[in-house]
Amino acid sequence: MKKKKFKYRQKYHPNAFLERKRNVTKGLKARTEILEVLSAREDALTVKSVSGLATLSYSSSFHHLRLLEKEEIVKREGKRPYKWKITGTGQKSLDDLDL
Repeated sequence: MKKKKFKYRQKYHPNAFLERKRNVTKGLKARTEILEVLSAREDALTVKSVSGLATLSYSSSFHHLRLLEKEEIVKREGKRPYKWKITGTGQKSLDDLDL
């Protein structure tokens, strides 16, 4: 009997999976929430507003935004406080999902 690999992929946003880091359930949930918040808004958001809308702590939101930035899924703009938004790569995957 074969076990299915990545059985949990269907619950999470496809961009929440990282190539350079280990994907654990808590991180996948947090990144999915962040990506849903960013995709729902056309304007860029600060870490404080992302954490409030995603119901995550500030430090957790900032950590996951930096991980997503390394994967080039989101990018920060301007000077401090940085504004975060989804890149073309991240938006392309969202359009494919028909959300």
